[in-house]
Amino acid sequence: MAQTSPQKVLSVYLYVPNIIGYMRILMNCVAFALCFSNKTLFAILYFFSFFCDGLDGWFARKFDQVSTFGAVLDMITDRVSTACLLALLSQLYRPGLIFLSLLGLDIASHWLQMYSSFLSGKTSHKDVEDESNWLLKAYYGQRLFMAFCCLGSEVLYIILFLLAGSQSESVLDVCLNAMKQSSLLSLSLFLTLIGWGIKQVINIIQMKTAADSCVFYDMKRSN
Repeated sequence: MAQTSPQKVLSVYLYVPNIIGYMRILMNCVAFALCFSNKTLFAILYFFSFFCDGLDGWFARKFDQVSTFGAVLDMITDRVSTACLLALLSQLYRPGLIFLSLLGLDIASHWLQMYSSFLSGKTSHKDVEDESNWLLKAYYGQRLFMAFCCLGSEVLYIILFLLAGSQSESVLDVCLNAMKQSSLLSLSLFLTLIGWGIKQVINIIQMKTAADSCVFYDMKRSN
């Protein structure tokens, strides 16, 4: 293995998209530290961190600073921030198991996808050209479609957090009451539910296809 100079290693850490990644981590830390004392500030910081998720990808392509480290940093930041918010929601709503199940699905799906991509020799978990499922291809192949699904999912979680009371309540009752009070909120919940629903379906498909890839790898290795 060829030695790499410390300057070159440092330069990757200081790529513009990676610096944005560090800022996202900092924003999320501040957001969750203030989540109970200032819900509005939490929502702003969390959403801006989510917005920067698309921004760092744009800068990576703009400045030709795409890196494996950046992709992993991006993935970890996304999964941890979403997991923390789902964990909070599981304590604010009944039944909390719904949100914990969503947390498990999100982590399992993306971890399997990353690992199966590694086994297949791919440089990115978003490389699904050889997959047969059209929805998975559309999700990773069409940026606007992916953005709609991710935006719907994250904004739905933010809305639920903002609507949560001081005591644990039924998530269905809270949503129905909120929709009765505001037509704008009703429309927002409806649109975000569509994006959220599609993303959960994609998570299930991704988990299954990634698991199949791991099994096929084992079968090839044993032959």
